[in-house]
Amino acid sequence: MPRVVHFEIPADNPERALAFYESVFGWQSQKWDGPTPYWLIQTGTEGLGIDGGLMQRQHPSQPVVNTIDVSSVDEYTQKITTAGGEIVLPKMPIPGVGWLLYFKDPEGNIFGIMQSDPSAA
Repeated sequence: MPRVVHFEIPADNPERALAFYESVFGWQSQKWDGPTPYWLIQTGTEGLGIDGGLMQRQHPSQPVVNTIDVSSVDEYTQKITTAGGEIVLPKMPIPGVGWLLYFKDPEGNIFGIMQSDPSAA
């Protein structure tokens, strides 16, 4: 069963946001060595939970996005559209990580789906 495995927080000032989450919750961050500025966030090592990331906000209404791990982005794209969802950002590679797509559910909530594939480029 696919599960939420990652969250993304958009920020106008990533350094300020990272300092806030570290100060309040003790979260740790590390800048990702990828094609765009992105910080990986570790929320802890004990108990239930997920880790995530933080990025520069691209537009004022950009939401926090939860990403769901799936076996095939293509397969789940079909399931999403058949069930009334809408693709808002088409399938794209995240180099060395996998394939990512953003969709909107019938209630207007945006989620990501991620297929692991280290050869994605």
